[in-house]
Amino acid sequence: MSIWWSLHLRREAASVPLARRLLLGTMETAGVDPDVSYDLSVALSEACANAVEHGGDAAHGGCSEAYRVTAYLDGEKCRIEVADSGPGFAAERTVRPARTHADTDAETGRGLYLIRELADHVHIGNKPGRTGAVVSFDKILKWRKDAPLMAV
Repeated sequence: MSIWWSLHLRREAASVPLARRLLLGTMETAGVDPDVSYDLSVALSEACANAVEHGGDAAHGGCSEAYRVTAYLDGEKCRIEVADSGPGFAAERTVRPARTHADTDAETGRGLYLIRELADHVHIGNKPGRTGAVVSFDKILKWRKDAPLMAV
C-alpha cells in the first residue's frame, strides 16, 4: 500500500491546521495507529509553523507566498517533507548536533527539538542549489487491527 500527496500552501497561519487535518484524515482512513498519527501530526505542525514564520524569500524582501508539504505512506513507513523558499539554515545550524533537551525559555528551536523527538529519522537542511530550507522526517507505522489499507 502506498499513498502520496503534496500540497502547495500559502505562508499563512491558517495553512498549518489544514495540513495537519489532511495528514490525520489520510492516516485514519488508512488505519494507522492513532498515537503514531498524532506524533506525526504534531511534527508536521511544527515544520509548517517554521515554514510560515521563516520561509520568506530573503532576496525578494520576504515576499515568498508559499511552501510545500509532501507526505508518503509507503509500506511500513511514513515520510513527510516540508520545503520553503526562505534563506535556509545557516551552515552552523545544519551541522550543529541536536539538543538533548528543549530549553523551555528559548524563543526558537523547540519545534525542531519536537520533530526530532517524535520522528524516527530527521533531516534538516537546505535545498540543493537554491534558497530554502527542507525539513524531512520518517516514522515507522503501527496499524490498527481493523486497518483497511494495512501494508502486507
